[in-house]
Amino acid sequence: MSKKLVLGFDDSESAKAALDFATTLAKAQGAELIVAHVLEWSPYSFLTKEELEERHMRRKEELARAEDALLKPVLKQLSDAGITATTVLRYGHIADTLIEIIKENNAEMIVIGRTGHSALSSRLFGSVAGSLAQAAPVPVTIVP
Repeated sequence: MSKKLVLGFDDSESAKAALDFATTLAKAQGAELIVAHVLEWSPYSFLTKEELEERHMRRKEELARAEDALLKPVLKQLSDAGITATTVLRYGHIADTLIEIIKENNAEMIVIGRTGHSALSSRLFGSVAGSLAQAAPVPVTIVP
């Protein structure tokens, strides 16, 4: 069984630094890299049926845009670097969903940037990096 590393990626400058670090690490260890992007999602159970259907359509569009704009270019970059990589794209609470991805893939480590696109909300509610450092079942590498 080959070693697997998860990279939490959101295209922020910090995530790009984490990508560079994870690329170097994957090459050195001959590891497979799983690039994970999580879109924050809240269910809003009080919406009407029509509003929920419209929201579901927007969700599909967001997933397609994220796949094309974020994950495909990173996958190509990794492939060009000779690294075996796959992508995972999900909706959910970012830290909880990354932990699920780690467990599902039997990953041995997660690499993330120190700050992502949600810098203001992380100051108010706690960062993804901080949450993962406390709750992840594997070592967490936080790249500045």
